Formats: sequence, structure tokens, C-alpha cells
Amino acid sequence: MNIELTKRALEKVGNAHVLVNLVSRRVRQLNSGGGGLSRPLVEVTPGMGAADVALLELIEEKIGWESPNDAVQPPAPVKRRAKRAA
Repeated sequence: MNIELTKRALEKVGNAHVLVNLVSRRVRQLNSGGGGLSRPLVEVTPGMGAADVALLELIEEKIGWESPNDAVQPPAPVKRRAKRAA
């Protein structure tokens, strides 16, 4: 994997663990060999591995992701007070 691409992709994603998961999922798609998802979305130069392609796709925003922090959270349930015994 290209270190420079990794640094640039990490700036976009912001979390190393999320980056690893995104890249590994995309590498599996690229290596699957069939269908539209297995084709690179960026121009590939000789010597580029599938991980480099995945990183470049992230950098150029050809593929997206949703951060759990960005997801809409459902409203919290309303808590009712317990009744006091008279």
C-alpha cells in the first residue's frame, strides 16, 4: 500500500479503523471478478494494487461511506416519573 495515499485517505475518513474496514471491503469487491462493482472507478496505473485503487477511490470521493456519528439517531423514549405512594 502506498503510504502517501493512506495518509490522504485517512484525512478524508478521519478514523484509521473505519479506513481499514472501507479499504478491505472495497478490495474484496475489486478482487471478486464479476459485475460492475469489481471494476475500478479511477484510472489505474501499472503496479497499483487493489488497496491502492480503493484508497484512491476514497480520496477522489468515488465511493462514499456514512459515519455512525452522522447517522440520524431516533428520539429517546420519554421517561415518566414513578408515582409516589400516598
